[in-house]
Amino acid sequence: MTNARKPKVAIVHDWLVGGGAELVVEQLHKMFPDAPIYTSYSTREWRERLDGKVRTSWLQPLGRLRKFLGPLRILWFTHLKLKGYDLVISSSGAEAKGIKVPPGTLHVNYCHAPTHYYWSRYNEYMKHPGLGKLNWLARIGLRLLVAPLRKWDYKAAQRPDYIVANSTHIQKEIQKYYGRYSVVIHPPVYLERFQRPENLKRPRKGFVVSGRQTPYKRFDLAVEACTKYGLPLTVIGDGPDHKRLRAMAGKTITFLGRVSDEVLEEEFASAEALIFPNLDDSGITLLEGMAAGTPVVAYKAGGALDYILPGKSGKFFTEPTADSLGTALKNFDSTRYSHSAIAVYARRFSAEQFRKHMTMYLKRLLTEQS
Repeated sequence: MTNARKPKVAIVHDWLVGGGAELVVEQLHKMFPDAPIYTSYSTREWRERLDGKVRTSWLQPLGRLRKFLGPLRILWFTHLKLKGYDLVISSSGAEAKGIKVPPGTLHVNYCHAPTHYYWSRYNEYMKHPGLGKLNWLARIGLRLLVAPLRKWDYKAAQRPDYIVANSTHIQKEIQKYYGRYSVVIHPPVYLERFQRPENLKRPRKGFVVSGRQTPYKRFDLAVEACTKYGLPLTVIGDGPDHKRLRAMAGKTITFLGRVSDEVLEEEFASAEALIFPNLDDSGITLLEGMAAGTPVVAYKAGGALDYILPGKSGKFFTEPTADSLGTALKNFDSTRYSHSAIAVYARRFSAEQFRKHMTMYLKRLLTEQS
């Protein structure tokens, strides 16, 4: 990216722990390797992956307690000093978008979602905060603070000059909750490891579902549907919903727990289809399955709408019920799909494509501002 001079850039992110949002930061770092990365908390792994460019807050020593401290994260981000930068990119699904930049500095927000626990998934978080024995404390805090925090979050979302959404679903959510226009640039997905030639030639049998086993992921739909119809299903991953899923599973369900990257790649490439049963903001796991040449049976909502081409890369089921999913699986014919064509199609959403589209977009904004 060139201009009259090379722009001075900073990157700001909610926290660096692990997940799809962190992969966005990693690609932004590749685009701007000299840019400091400001965040409220970071693991050692992410400090190393980002080449020592991470700058953390005074919340860093608090460890797991940081999950309770939304108001303190707000305090830190809103008082972050960002003088001297031409461009600040906030990567945020929470508080980082609330930074205040000096006049003349361009602020572009890459929005992973309007803050879930304030808006679209408030009721889910109240039922399942995901903090184990501390769930009761999380519920009390969120119930007491959600009204003022929603007001702050809306106000914070007005601060960026421009917003980029990670899917058309999130684009609509940004308009709904923040009243803001946004453009869509799909997030980077690391596809290469799923496209090994030896894996793409594997024989295929049964279905697979993978990810962190939390209630909102709706793995229970896959387990219940495959149990009811006697269909083979491999369940990969672990999480707070694991015991419940095992208790409801029939003889055709196999649980692998957490697996190595190699096993995950092999399982994806050996399945007739990947089941994607929940409403997800984007859908990285879905694209990883496609990268392995595997069609996807997905709930018709959320980020999946951007990726599934019915009859070519997968099919939808229309109701969030085991019967609706079961009907789709019972009638599924893997031989009607071209596994090689699906693998090629998935490359449209690679990390390289993300960098290309973000570079073009940011270059245009900087040119317009100069």
